[in-house]
Amino acid sequence: MSYLSLDHLDDDTLARVLALARKVQQEPISDVLKGKVLGLVFMNPSLRTLASMQAGMAQLGGSSFVLTPGASTWDLETELGVVMDGTKAEHAREAVPVLEQYCDALGLRCFAKGVDLTDDAREPVLSAFSEAGNKPLINLESALDHPCQALADHKTLDDLGIPKDGKIVLTWAWHPKALPLAVPAAVAAMAVRRGMELVVHRPEGFGMPAPVAARIDAQAARGGGSWSETDSPDALEGAHVIYAKSWGSTTAYGDAAGDALLRQGLRSWCVDEDWFTPAQPDAPFLHCLPVRRNVVVADSILDGPRSRVVLQAGNRLHAQKALLWHLLASRGPHDVQ
Repeated sequence: MSYLSLDHLDDDTLARVLALARKVQQEPISDVLKGKVLGLVFMNPSLRTLASMQAGMAQLGGSSFVLTPGASTWDLETELGVVMDGTKAEHAREAVPVLEQYCDALGLRCFAKGVDLTDDAREPVLSAFSEAGNKPLINLESALDHPCQALADHKTLDDLGIPKDGKIVLTWAWHPKALPLAVPAAVAAMAVRRGMELVVHRPEGFGMPAPVAARIDAQAARGGGSWSETDSPDALEGAHVIYAKSWGSTTAYGDAAGDALLRQGLRSWCVDEDWFTPAQPDAPFLHCLPVRRNVVVADSILDGPRSRVVLQAGNRLHAQKALLWHLLASRGPHDVQ
């Protein structure tokens, strides 16, 4: 079994993994994965994802190794039918089955190319790894999904006591460059799967594209949530939680000049205390990190009582340990030691 999307966990399994995440948070050290090895392939930078996966394996008694194609190892080709006379010296068709002889599961981080939305939506790198291998594959952020972030954010909402049918505002925030859609897409799907009222608050030109909207619709039907999009500040009315994230224009996807033109004049989309005035009085602030201070969100929010970003990041460790246990252990959750 692999974990490429939150949708890969049915409702009962999701509930068990979240319960196990709470348990391993209280009892962090175990030997349940003794002798197991996790291979981590990072095509893009990471702080929380890399550190939490390695720490999680160690705390469960296992081990891990990290490869960075093009830096610590050969650059990898993933497309089929390519004449490999460029910089890429190895193909995933050979690399993945070789790596699977050295480990029990692979984790892959492979950002969107950000050039062609249709191409990114087919998840070419993630799909190439999945098709080339037979052992569990964990999506550590792909072109349009970040299911480990979604799992941790689900736990964070539970920890904070946010009602299952509460209102979450996923708000766009200004950033000097176009960022991937993976996190907002994953968070949106998770929220409606949890049963929440989701409002995507974004400027014109930054709405959810059709492939992402279809996934949100499917998860809303499954979990009972609902969602809408707007550029109106009225979106913040009654919010139980405000989750900020930057992403690139979806109407000018892959067009750097067009994206830059659209974000001109939008620097006021920086979350500060005024944004919380119409929300619930104790509404917390969430962000997946890293975050640019006084660009995406004001210092006063990050350093104040609303911020739960450190708790949220900590839940990456607990949620991923539970996921690793679920995917790799032969013993059940009641066997925590």
